Amino acid sequence: MALTTALAFLPVTANALGRDGHAPAAAPAAADGPSMSYVVNTRPGHHDSSRVRKAIAEAGGTVVVAYDRIGVIVVHSANPDFAKTIRTVRGVASAGATRTAPLSAQSTTDVGTPHMLTEREEKAAAAKATAGQDPLEPLQWDLPAIKADKAHEKSLGSPKVTVGVIDTGVDDTHPDLAPNFDRTASVNCVGGKPDTSDGAWRPGTHESPHGTHVAGEIAAAKNGVGVTGVAPGVKVSGIKVSTTAGFFYTEAVVCGFVWAAEHGVDVTNNSYYTDPWYFNCTTDPDQKALVDSITRATRYAERRGVVNVAAAGNENYDLTADSITDPSSPNDTTPGNREVDPSVCLDIPTQLPGVVTVSATGAKGLKSSFSNYGLGVVDIAAPGGDSTAYQKPEPPATSGLIYNTLPGGKYGYMAGTSMASPHVAGVAALIKSTHPYASARQVKSLLAHQADDTVCPTPYDIDGDGTVDAVCEGDERYNGFYGAGIADALDAVRK
Repeated sequence: MALTTALAFLPVTANALGRDGHAPAAAPAAADGPSMSYVVNTRPGHHDSSRVRKAIAEAGGTVVVAYDRIGVIVVHSANPDFAKTIRTVRGVASAGATRTAPLSAQSTTDVGTPHMLTEREEKAAAAKATAGQDPLEPLQWDLPAIKADKAHEKSLGSPKVTVGVIDTGVDDTHPDLAPNFDRTASVNCVGGKPDTSDGAWRPGTHESPHGTHVAGEIAAAKNGVGVTGVAPGVKVSGIKVSTTAGFFYTEAVVCGFVWAAEHGVDVTNNSYYTDPWYFNCTTDPDQKALVDSITRATRYAERRGVVNVAAAGNENYDLTADSITDPSSPNDTTPGNREVDPSVCLDIPTQLPGVVTVSATGAKGLKSSFSNYGLGVVDIAAPGGDSTAYQKPEPPATSGLIYNTLPGGKYGYMAGTSMASPHVAGVAALIKSTHPYASARQVKSLLAHQADDTVCPTPYDIDGDGTVDAVCEGDERYNGFYGAGIADALDAVRK
């Protein structure tokens, strides 16, 4: 499972084409392995993929979908040497398997169960709501933490702005999401090819509620029901990229960004890392191909005006360290400890150029105990929650986690940088509402410029045991814990 949500609290802790472009005679490709998924990235100037397609067929591959505008082709093949063979083809820049498990593999990963309140607890919270608040808004300490409550007095955001939730699916029937749901910008991208059938973007009965929670944080309607989103007047769409087993594979993520770019999405939220590798090392030919594919997709979306926002991750990693021990990859077969160099091994899409990387803060405004960090990697910070033992909110809120929508018309608590990222996506949507003609670059600049400067805590001993739990580098205006600072929704709605 590649979700960047902490559901339980983490402690601090032979050439197929000749040089003339024609295929030489070759023996039929071997097909004696399990069927696997691949991405093939063509070289610049070779976005007409017809010749490469021919080579793919001769190497034992079947094209699932070709995104010629970015030069990415999704392929299935049972030839264990498919990637090695196709990399030698003229016009191919990189190619690699998107997973280490066969296409039919299923996961037993349990993403955990969000904490839900009893009906009595919900009624008690609603009794504390003040004029203008939705009933459960008193539990949302995260809104005043970024001045969203004050922002809503000026603007709720524009219905002409859409935030695409690239995630596990969104339950658009939820009463807090239905008023703001954009069906035309919603899709199921699992497998890499868009499925626009009605409701394909929804999570299944036994699938993760993650995407629905994220969607509510961004745009739960201010409608006298339940909770309120950061930008309760904007639209939200569901772009489902997670398999039933909970994996976010490259072909689906590429499809998600291309879909957003071409269907009127202004901001995407990405609260996950792309499976099966937590870090994709460009020194490995398969992993390099995954970085290439998703980089092309994110850059394409940004060129089309999309602001891409992503979660920094939940392992309390310093993403600028000389070396990181990754114990979780590949997570779709048998993971094992590996030492990675963060300068060449990237968490994607989080660390890709142009993507806004978000760290998490708790109710006291400190970096969340689990949040990844790093000077020059983290761009901005926002509430993602933390253990109440570390950061307890002021009343009437009672939990240090983030309260929001769940499938089936329900509500519950979750925490993680997964919850921080949608707060920034919501603020970006407010900026786009205020400045409808702003480019993606301009929106990102305003996000950083308007963020509230936040000083490094020295020392950072979140659990109070006398041991430094992370080191923050940088100054008040820009540092490794908070980037440019904590997102500011009030400034976002000011002209």
